[in-house]
Amino acid sequence: MPKSRTSPFTRRGLIAAGGALGLVAALTACGGGSGSAKSEGDKDKGAAASGAWTFKDDLGKDISLKAQPKNVVAYTGTAAALYDYGVQVKGVFGPTKTPDGKPDVTAGSMDISKVEILGNVYDEFNVEKYASLQPELLVTNTWDGTYWYVPEASKDKILKLAPAAAIGTGGNASMDQALQRTADLAKALGADLNAKKTTDAKAAFEAAANKVREATKANPGIKVLVGSGTADLFYVSTPKTSADLKYFETLGVEFVVPEQDKLDQGGFFESLSWENAGKYKADLVLLDNRTGTAQPEDLKAKPTWTELPAVKAGQVAPRVTEPIYSYEKCTKILEDLAKAIQGAKKVS
Repeated sequence: MPKSRTSPFTRRGLIAAGGALGLVAALTACGGGSGSAKSEGDKDKGAAASGAWTFKDDLGKDISLKAQPKNVVAYTGTAAALYDYGVQVKGVFGPTKTPDGKPDVTAGSMDISKVEILGNVYDEFNVEKYASLQPELLVTNTWDGTYWYVPEASKDKILKLAPAAAIGTGGNASMDQALQRTADLAKALGADLNAKKTTDAKAAFEAAANKVREATKANPGIKVLVGSGTADLFYVSTPKTSADLKYFETLGVEFVVPEQDKLDQGGFFESLSWENAGKYKADLVLLDNRTGTAQPEDLKAKPTWTELPAVKAGQVAPRVTEPIYSYEKCTKILEDLAKAIQGAKKVS
């Protein structure tokens, strides 16, 4: 996944490098003490024992605190998923607010006026403000074994203030796994996974998954290209390393797969100059919808874009490149995908 103008990175799994922020040396607001309870297995990784709180994250880290953390700070997309389960965080980092003050798509249904925004773009993280929140737990996603949107230059200072938990959304993870692990974390933080809203959302997700299966069977052979555009480059994503695309493949979606030896270092996409943007033909294009990436209106001046068979046929749909991993939000993604495949014609 290429960078957006609000999150400058050169490959999807690359964590921020640079932008160190000052930190008063005397700050020692590290939230939560270490407890002795150990993880109780995959079924309930946030189970408490004798008042202690534990959680094993997707980097394999066993996090142990004296009590369930209340002062939680999270990457915006992860915070939005927790919000759908009824878990409110104190602070967020990552795309949260657009230049006109509206919630970014990554914020989902979250009321951004009720959270402290520590950073709104890639490589931005106000460490002193973070410390002032007296954090007990930091939560984010992980694509490649690093902490998503935690700047490399200030990472050590940030991680000294509170334990960090990461949920896998790339690499070997699939969308259904990312959803389950996010639900595990929400439960650990006090969410009731048996609440009607949550069980209804999971049932709706499963129904939407069936709609995609039915669409791919009813309209076989539709080739889907997943792309993202910037002023200079067109990125074609592989379905092999992103949780959403990997799951879509299990539902029968047929993707255009870029050449393996042409992929970026993280193995997420192939970068094409606009002169070569027609390298791969497809019947349907799913285009990165993130704030700051080029949208269809922005690409009308690119001849190689307008000449793509799918574009000429009007078969372009948005891709939610960084899904909010709650069943509620992912249901709509699947429903929209099913409709796009149902309505697509073979043009490549």
